Amino acid sequence: MNKAERLLQIVNLLRSRRTAMTAAQLSDRLGVSQRTIYRDVQALTLSGISVEGEAGVGYQIRAGGSIPPLMFTPDELEALMLGARMVKAWGGSELGSSVDSALTKIHAVLPDEVHQTQNLNTPWLIVPDFYQQESAPFSDDLRKLIKASCKAKLSYQRADGHYSERVIWPLGLVYWGRTWTLVAWCELRQSYRSFRLDRMHHLEPLAQRFVSTGSINLQGFLAQVCSPEDQLDSL
Repeated sequence: MNKAERLLQIVNLLRSRRTAMTAAQLSDRLGVSQRTIYRDVQALTLSGISVEGEAGVGYQIRAGGSIPPLMFTPDELEALMLGARMVKAWGGSELGSSVDSALTKIHAVLPDEVHQTQNLNTPWLIVPDFYQQESAPFSDDLRKLIKASCKAKLSYQRADGHYSERVIWPLGLVYWGRTWTLVAWCELRQSYRSFRLDRMHHLEPLAQRFVSTGSINLQGFLAQVCSPEDQLDSL
């Protein structure tokens, strides 16, 4: 990593945190000596970056201070474009709209030379959206329920045609490459259950909220799935 890249990394680290970072923390993250960090911070200050430092506290960028334009390597830009297209194709209507807005903001702050030397359209990265409507129904509503820890009444049909209604605690969404799955705690079965979004028929938010516990949370589900001794019951 050359000095220019290191300076950019320092700025990105400082502006991504609400609390200050010490020279020791920065040196560990960047793999350089603390003396190098001191020189780099001085160089940033001389270049007009509003880096503030306090002994025993660390460095941070003053609120409202100037920062350099976003800089990405060609591989980083390709990764961003691929990720954005995947979200737009498979992530539901609201996230898809947010992708366009986010990319517009990124394009607006990239330096002119990046636009001139790198193809930001990346036409060779193609993400078909053939299955968006079928694979991601209810995804926008489910994201809101998960964030609000809100219970919901679900009408669901299994692959064998069995139909059921139940009250669930939505915990998380998992994407398997073509279909989305909701991870939830089922009050009917008093156990974790996973539901394919494309098999849901109706989703009704309830006024009740749930509180995740040490034994009922998304991490608990993942731990159970990853354990060879424990297998989830069928729906």
